[in-house]
Amino acid sequence: MKKLILASVSALALLGVAACSDSGTGTDKTTTQSTNPPAAEQPMKPAAPADNSTKPAEPAPATPAPAPAQ
Repeated sequence: MKKLILASVSALALLGVAACSDSGTGTDKTTTQSTNPPAAEQPMKPAAPADNSTKPAEPAPATPAPAPAQ
């Protein structure tokens, strides 16, 4: 039984080394190609507000909390 376990562990270790080794039949000869965005695409401009009377939200005024009644 020990020999079977030892053989299995050895086989897994050998496969792991073979899968991770960097020795191949040569160097990697793949190339990459860059892509350009379509010419019709323009950067977006911020939308103008429809109503100029709107203001950004403001925080509530800081008022002290009332003292608890005793």
